[in-house]
Amino acid sequence: MSRIRLFVLALQTVLIACQTTGDKDTIARLRQVQIEIKEEKIEGGLDKAMQSYRRYLEQTPDSALAPEAMRRLADLKIEKEYGTLPGGSEPTGQAKPAALPAPQSAVRRQHSSVSAAPSGPAAAPDPVYQESEADFEARATRSRPVAAAVEDGSAEGADDLDRASTREAIALYKKLLDDHPLYERNDQVLYQMSRAYEELGRTRKAMEVMDRMVAKYPRSRYIDEVQFRRAEYFFTRKRYLDAEDAYTSIVKIGVGSFYYELALYKLGWTFYKQELYEEALHRFIAMLDHKVSIGYDFEQTEDETEHKRTQDTFRVISLSFSSLGGANSVVEYFSRHGKRVYEDSVYRNLAEFYFDKRRYADASATYNAFVSRNPFHKLAPNFHMRVIEIHAAGGFPSLVLDAKKSFATNYGLKTEYWKYFDPAARPEVLDHLKTNLTDLANHYHASYQKPHYAEDKPAHFKEALHWYRQFLSSFPAETETPGINYQLADLLLENRSFDAAAVEYEKTAYGYPPHENSSQAGYAAVYAYRQHLDAVAPKEKDA
Repeated sequence: MSRIRLFVLALQTVLIACQTTGDKDTIARLRQVQIEIKEEKIEGGLDKAMQSYRRYLEQTPDSALAPEAMRRLADLKIEKEYGTLPGGSEPTGQAKPAALPAPQSAVRRQHSSVSAAPSGPAAAPDPVYQESEADFEARATRSRPVAAAVEDGSAEGADDLDRASTREAIALYKKLLDDHPLYERNDQVLYQMSRAYEELGRTRKAMEVMDRMVAKYPRSRYIDEVQFRRAEYFFTRKRYLDAEDAYTSIVKIGVGSFYYELALYKLGWTFYKQELYEEALHRFIAMLDHKVSIGYDFEQTEDETEHKRTQDTFRVISLSFSSLGGANSVVEYFSRHGKRVYEDSVYRNLAEFYFDKRRYADASATYNAFVSRNPFHKLAPNFHMRVIEIHAAGGFPSLVLDAKKSFATNYGLKTEYWKYFDPAARPEVLDHLKTNLTDLANHYHASYQKPHYAEDKPAHFKEALHWYRQFLSSFPAETETPGINYQLADLLLENRSFDAAAVEYEKTAYGYPPHENSSQAGYAAVYAYRQHLDAVAPKEKDA
C-alpha cells in the first residue's frame, strides 16, 4: 500500500460532484471548497493518486491548490520509478546521513617484549593499518554517491529511455517553479528536482539546482543535506575552498543537523588536503569533543562503522601532528586548547604511527611526553612499559635499562602514583614492576660478576643491592621473594660482606614458609657466619 494523503480522495469527491450537480456547481466553485489534508493509507493508491492529480490539474489549472497537486504528482512519478522518493516521500532534511565506508581489514601487531634482561608484556599496541597513507586518505574521504555520478549526462541513453517518469517529474518541477514562483514549498521542489537529476546521472544539472536553492532558500529545512551534497561534489574535484564553505555552513547549523559530525570530519580533511594542519586539527578535535558530549564510548566495538570512523580520525590526527613536529606539537596543542579525556588515544596513535615507520626515537618520545604531562594517569605505567618495548625493538639496550630504572622509580609501591590507585586493582602494573625490579637486580648483579667491569664493581654492587631491596620491600610475600632474598645474600657474600650475608641467608631460611632453598640457605648462613668469624679482628671474635 502507498502512503497517499486524503487530499487525493477529496479531489475525486469534488470532481464527481462537478459531474452530477446542476449548472450552479461549476469548476470555478472548486476554489471555494475547503479541503482537509491528512495522512491515510489506501490500497493500490499510487496510480489512482497520480490519475486524480492529473485530472485535477487538467480541470483546475488555476486553483490555489494546483502547485501542491503539481508537486505531489511529480513526487509520485519518481516514487513509481524508483520505489521511493529520492529523499523519502516527504523529505525532512533530517534523514540520517549514510555512514562512511568501512576501512579495509586491519591486523593487530604484537610486539615481542625484549630488553636487557627478560621482561614482562606491556599493553598491546592499537591496530596498525596495513594500507599506505595514500590509500588511507582515499578510503577515509570516500564521498557519498552524489559525487560519483556522471557529470555531463552521458549516462543518459538506452537506460534513460526507461526513466521517462523521472524526466516528466523534472518537467513538472520546472513548470511549477516558472508558473508559481511564490509557492511556499519551492525549496522542497528544488530539493526533489536536484535528486531527480542525480538519479539520471546529471550531476552538473543537480548542482545548478542546488546552487539555486542555496542562494534563494538558505534557511530551508533541507539546506544541510543540500550543502553536504555540494561539499562532497567539490571535495572530490579538489575544489577545497568551495568544499570548505559548504561544510562550514553545516557546522554553523550546529548539532541539530544529522550532518554535523560528518561535516566536521570532512571539513577537517578539507583543511588537511590544503596542508592547513592546525585548522584540520581544530575540526577533528571538535568532532571528538562532540562524541564525548553525547556520551560516545571510544572503546565500544558494537557499532563497527562508528568505531572505524573514530579510528580513522585518530589516524589523520596523527598525520597532522606528525606534519606539525610530532610529540612537542601535541603537548603544545593541548596546553593551549585544554586537556581532553581522550588525550591518551591521541598520543598512543601518534606513537604507534611512528613505531610502524620504525621511527623508534619519535615513538618513545611521544609516549614519554604523555607520561611527563600526565604522571598520575591510569595508563602512564602502560605507556612507560611500551617505551621499554620500543627501545628493545630498536636495539637500544642502554635505553632499555634507563627506561626500566625510570619505571621502577616512578611506580614503586611507595611512590606518589599509588595515592591515586589501589595496587590491588592494577595487577598488570604490579607485574611490570616486579619484572623490572628483577631484571634490574639481575642485570647489575651479572655486571658486578664480570671481570672486565672491575672498575665499575662498586657501582654495580650498589645498584644490584638497591634493586634487590626494592623488590623485597615491595613484594615481601610473593612466591618468588625467597629466591630473590637468596640472590641478595649471594651478592653480599660475593662482596665479602659476610655478616650482612649471614643475616639475609637466615631470613631466607627461616623468614618464609618452607621452600626449595630453605635448607641450603640455612647452611649458607652458617658458612657466612664462619667466614665473618675468620675475617674480623681478634678482639671482635668473642662478640
